[in-house]
Amino acid sequence: MTEHLLDAVWQDPARPVEERVEALLAEMTLAERVAQLGSVWLGFDGATGDVAPMQNVFSRATSFAEATADGLGQLTRVFGTVPVTAAEGVARVHELQRALMSSTRLGVPAVVHEECLTGFTAYQATVYPGSLAWAATFDPGLVQEMASAIGRDMAAVGVHQGLSPVLDVVRDHRWGRVEETMGEDPYLVSQVGSAYVRGLEENGIIATLKHFAGYAASKAARNHAPVSVGPRELADVILPPFEHAVRYAGVRSVMNSYTDVDGIPVASDRSLLTGVLRDQWGFTGTVVSDYGAVAFLQVMHRIAESEGEAAAYALTAGLDVELPSTLCYGRPLLDELAAGRVDPALVDRSVRRVLTQKVELGLLDPDWTPESTAAAVELDSAGNRDIARRLAEESVVLLDNRDQVLPLPADRPLRIAVIGPCADDPQAFFGCYSFPNHVIPQHPELTGQIGIEAVSLLTALRTELPTAAITYLPGCEVTGGDDSGIGAAVEMAGAADLVLLAVGDRAGMFGGGTSGEGCDAEDLALPGRQPQLVEAVLTAGTPAVMIMVSGRPYALGPYRDRLAAAVQAFFPGEEGGGAIAGVLSGRVNPTGKLPVGVPRHVGGSPYTYLAPSLGQNSQGVSNLDPSPAYPFGHGLSYTTFAYADLAADHDEIAVDGTVELRVTVTNTGRRDGVEVVQLYAADPVASVTRPVTQLVGFARVPLAVGESSTVTFAVHTDRLSFTGRDLTRIVEPGEITFRIGTAGDTVAGPVSIRLAGQTRTLTGARVMDTPVRLG
Repeated sequence: MTEHLLDAVWQDPARPVEERVEALLAEMTLAERVAQLGSVWLGFDGATGDVAPMQNVFSRATSFAEATADGLGQLTRVFGTVPVTAAEGVARVHELQRALMSSTRLGVPAVVHEECLTGFTAYQATVYPGSLAWAATFDPGLVQEMASAIGRDMAAVGVHQGLSPVLDVVRDHRWGRVEETMGEDPYLVSQVGSAYVRGLEENGIIATLKHFAGYAASKAARNHAPVSVGPRELADVILPPFEHAVRYAGVRSVMNSYTDVDGIPVASDRSLLTGVLRDQWGFTGTVVSDYGAVAFLQVMHRIAESEGEAAAYALTAGLDVELPSTLCYGRPLLDELAAGRVDPALVDRSVRRVLTQKVELGLLDPDWTPESTAAAVELDSAGNRDIARRLAEESVVLLDNRDQVLPLPADRPLRIAVIGPCADDPQAFFGCYSFPNHVIPQHPELTGQIGIEAVSLLTALRTELPTAAITYLPGCEVTGGDDSGIGAAVEMAGAADLVLLAVGDRAGMFGGGTSGEGCDAEDLALPGRQPQLVEAVLTAGTPAVMIMVSGRPYALGPYRDRLAAAVQAFFPGEEGGGAIAGVLSGRVNPTGKLPVGVPRHVGGSPYTYLAPSLGQNSQGVSNLDPSPAYPFGHGLSYTTFAYADLAADHDEIAVDGTVELRVTVTNTGRRDGVEVVQLYAADPVASVTRPVTQLVGFARVPLAVGESSTVTFAVHTDRLSFTGRDLTRIVEPGEITFRIGTAGDTVAGPVSIRLAGQTRTLTGARVMDTPVRLG
């Protein structure tokens, strides 16, 4: 840092954070303050393909020295833009931070951010299961363990902020980014998402919630399309996971949604970015723009005539930092300030938030040095792979086993025909923000070199089933191609004892895949020629097990009654091959549960189980039945569980009280297992339409053969609240029913209680968790 500033107040770790921030703020010129709200993305210009929407909008070639003459807020994706080893990335971060510290007047380092949606998005880093798979585990503790490992790796190489988790609640399964979400239930998303936040934050990494808010509710499930939701749906379905992470998990950053909600682009929406987020929830961190979102106010939303006006809109709304490069928050914003069209106090407000985080990260300490980060870091360590394996195994969902062909018998050799385009491709297990699928495709020289060890399902099966005679044909491609390989696949199926039919997705970006950002679906039929392949193979008459490897649920109604069994794996990551093979062989007793319903019909979207009565099967009023083939929460095991004695400790409680629900679950099968016990509540009569049923609690319960456990849920009435007619959150008196099961099935209950008293209005913080006791 500049020599005469080495004893500055803002560098003194013994002083309060606020005092240090104010001292540095006072030292800065207006241009230096504005520079703290910007970012630089190097190594981006000249790259082929798209890794962000409309790259040309924010692709402005300039030297690092020119871009950072007055300082810098953030460095964008040094590791996640091009294939660099950990050592090369660390060296580059050191170089850039040293340049900032030596060539700028105040020598303030930058915050370094990266993507981490399926793990640290870096070359040779562990590819964990995708977010939808995390949710399928119903295991927040394991998700936190994974996020903690990701955080340690990122911190070790000099990264400060991770752009994850995605807390969008799925409203339409056709949306391409369903794979990045944690499903269709706000309570499940809250629990798993907050666990991920805690894992990053406990390692000093700033977690970033996205996409705030409404992004996944776009019209026709098109990426970036407008959102037309009512304030009640926004408050009761879309916002709760974000609120939970702010109030309960200590998240320090939020990213805006690209979309507009009822005509107001979120990047310019003060009511959301300040009114809800800060004034109501008490958020004190930074709001960062999704890539290009400030410029999009001009070029896409068309509410601003210039980049400067776009900057004014966003800054006024409460958006603090422009990512991934400084376009609007640079000279255009300075021009608006000079013209008197923007209040400088708004700049100071955001700069205080940025500097506060830099103090918290230690970047302003006199002894901080970028060289404190390590060049020799193993980004795909044995410990990481163990977590990835356990997550993958817990996430696999056994949908059906009607002919009891699974687990595959170990006492006799089988002729197994493995068919399908997802059978011999380990990249079929990776999400669109995994480095092999996100960046490697932009580098043809690295084709086939994904940087990590990952085996395909076919390879894993040959290891898992050494006595089986396994043959293989893809039959068709995931998308495109023709039917020329289907005939041979059918012939091979006819000669086998069993068919394993591996179909689904290949993640990509902006139409480069069948799942992922900008890869939205017209309907929920399997992509490409896969429906023709499945139909043809089923005519062979050989018992068939479908293995669906995908980033969204596809309609299985047409096949359900003709399959011997079905397995769902939502992008299970680098250990996915072994995990699926382990479930098929029985080495792994499946515990995964669906975080989204599996549709019955290809046109069965938009639909979620949270629909009110009019959104359910109308029993003849409409000829269309929207009910799923497999409901939210569904998942089978190789053992059996019995439930008994569901009871409430009171049959009446006050509208501000707590009721305890107890149920006994017993492993009645022949092997040890884990049951995910799910508690649902219903409000039969309310002043506004309510979901027919809604998840209010869950617990993973390990049980040995013959073992029983009593599971107790403590449900506070806040958990039964909703947005009333006057748009305030209320708890109404009346009957509430509870049951155990899935969204579509009941295995214990229902049990009814009555809420007594007058309607209660909730303001401020509320109870958002349902504590669980086992024993």
